[in-house]
Amino acid sequence: MRDRLGRECLYVPSCRLGLYLALRHWCPPGGRVLMSPVNDDVIFFVVLAAGLRPVQAPLNARDASIDPAAVPEDQWRGLSAVLTTNLYGNPDPAPELAAKCRELGIPLLEDAAHAIGSDVAGRPVGTFGEASVFSLSKHTGAKTGGFLALRDPGLRQELAGARDALLLPSRRTAELAYAVRPYAEAAVRGLRLVRAARATLRLLGREEREEIRMPLRPGDLKQAAASAPGLDPFHSWVRVDLHDYRLAPGPARLRRTRHLLGRLDATLAAHRAGTEALQASPWGDPHAPARPLFRVPLLVADRDAAIAALARHRVTTGYLYDPPLDDYAGEPFTTCSPHPERARWFARHALPADPLRADTVLRVLHASGARPAPPPPAPPGERGA
Repeated sequence: MRDRLGRECLYVPSCRLGLYLALRHWCPPGGRVLMSPVNDDVIFFVVLAAGLRPVQAPLNARDASIDPAAVPEDQWRGLSAVLTTNLYGNPDPAPELAAKCRELGIPLLEDAAHAIGSDVAGRPVGTFGEASVFSLSKHTGAKTGGFLALRDPGLRQELAGARDALLLPSRRTAELAYAVRPYAEAAVRGLRLVRAARATLRLLGREEREEIRMPLRPGDLKQAAASAPGLDPFHSWVRVDLHDYRLAPGPARLRRTRHLLGRLDATLAAHRAGTEALQASPWGDPHAPARPLFRVPLLVADRDAAIAALARHRVTTGYLYDPPLDDYAGEPFTTCSPHPERARWFARHALPADPLRADTVLRVLHASGARPAPPPPAPPGERGA
């Protein structure tokens, strides 16, 4: 990854831990961070764990990228950093955001978890800010690990020390579970036992999301915020979907990650081909650049009906971020977007489609009669024109 990005890269056991390291290094406690409201709630809790105030940005409704022109000037002036999301691999406008950050003297931090193969303005996503974080559990499918890419290679040793101070020792039982997980998942899929397996996990208390968003638990969250910065008070939120996020990697994880990362170019080619097919559909954006998206946000009028139709054909829809974070958390825990309606529109209509299953997705949507979403709300500056 150092060769691909031209930046020093530091391995971390999870993207969320890498983001926490970056936020703690570049942002003073009590600072304010501009971010997208259409994002994983885990990232929201990582920002809170770093002792920072999330500030929700207005978005472009078509791809949920940050709209810099719609951010009020007084909101810019109070920021400590800008955090991009690059949702599903569609890049945020990094050149414009980087220029604004330079003007303000604050860092741009890039969350590139979904964007390991994406580019913007002829450069890879993750090469515009002071630091960027990538996930090795998305495109590569390693289900573990990530890395922190640094503009200044001289910071590597300092951040490696900060990482090591947060790591928990590797456990043999965790390594064994990781090693057998791909075979267990394949068996469950082959025997068509996915629903039964999820029901069992819920019964055992291991299924942590009964809905798209995890429970906020405002009372507990206020207590945790009083102890920030620190990961331990926020552990019950930050660990969701990935309990080993701080676990030092053992040999099984590293071997599998190296193997899958070695196939990255072929994986990205397959994602690009599927993305092109999905974007050319009635629910896609045929004018969007061809990128190897992790998921393609098809914009569907009745998203829930489309999800149900796909489920009947054993296509599971994940990576939904509805409602937006400001509606989910509210003013006690975040500064709400000044223009929330475009984020709400996207969150309500976006159907994240796996490009590796593009043929099946398109066949099901056509057969179900799914209609494209209605036009999105106009940008703030165009209202009343």
